[in-house]
Parts: sequence; C-alpha cells; structure tokens
Amino acid sequence: MIFTETEIQGVYLIEPYLIEDERGYFTRSYCQQEFADHGIDFLPVQSNVSYSKTKHTLRGMHFHAAPFEETKLVRCSAGAIYDVAVDIRPDSLTFKKWIGVNLSRQNGCELFIPAGCAHGFLTLEADSEVSYQMYPAYTPGHDRGFQWNDPDIAIDWPAKPQVISARDDALEPLSEALA
Repeated sequence: MIFTETEIQGVYLIEPYLIEDERGYFTRSYCQQEFADHGIDFLPVQSNVSYSKTKHTLRGMHFHAAPFEETKLVRCSAGAIYDVAVDIRPDSLTFKKWIGVNLSRQNGCELFIPAGCAHGFLTLEADSEVSYQMYPAYTPGHDRGFQWNDPDIAIDWPAKPQVISARDDALEPLSEALA
C-alpha cells in the first residue's frame, strides 16, 4: 500500500500496490502493521457496504458526536464515487477544510478518514458499491450531519446530486450541527 497524506491532518489516500501475474493481481486493502508504520492507530471492528443504484446519488455529510466519533477506511468496490472528508475538529489547523478524491473499482484507492472528520460521497456511476471498515462500531443516536452544499464549507462536487435521502436533504449547516 502506498500512503499519501492529504492537506487534512490524519486523512490519507491509500493506493494499492499490485502484485500482478497471468491470473490478475493481488493487493492488500488493510494491514494493521503498515498502518502503524505510518503512525495510524486503526483496528477496525465493523465493516459496512453501501450500494447506490443511480448515478449522482449523494450520501452525506455524516459524522458521529463526541465521544463516539468514527474512524473509517473507505473503498469503492464497484462503480465510482467522489469521496469527501471534512475536518470538523474546532482545534484543528485545517478546521472546515475538505478533501475530495475519486475512488473506483478501477483505481482500487482507499481513503482513510480519522475521527473528527465528516464523510460523504457522490456516485459517479450507476450501480456503485462502497465498502468501509470502521472503529468504533456504530452507536445509535449519535449520528449527525450537515448540508452537503453548506456555503461555509463550499465543497466543489463534480456534479449536481440527483438522488438525496430526505434525511440528508433536511440537514442543517455545519455551524448549527456542531452547536
């Protein structure tokens, strides 16, 4: 795995290191030791899969309230997504900054998102499947979110969302979500 730290402290783009032969390839998607070698303490306890039927489906922007913040390792196992992390740690030097990357089955890349960051994505293809590992396990009642188009964050989405859940569409600005 090839780890590249992004502009947001603790957020990493992870590219696969492929071992190829006539059958195809082999790569790791997670290795506790390799993460530790990069200063990342992450031991996932839950794996989830999200499937979206329609191109330009938006999911997000989601986070968990303290002290139940989630750490995620996100990968797109089918189709393609524009994956976004937003730093919502008020004491962080990159508070309210965002990073967006293309994740697809083709590129095999992953995005590591530490606790204290919100997460969301827009599908770039129909029939997109996102799998992610996380720590800690989901705790009901602590999930929060903010508007995908909050002008204070100004995420530059690659397309206008065509499908948004009623819950996500009703989210408030980040300033209110953190209050």
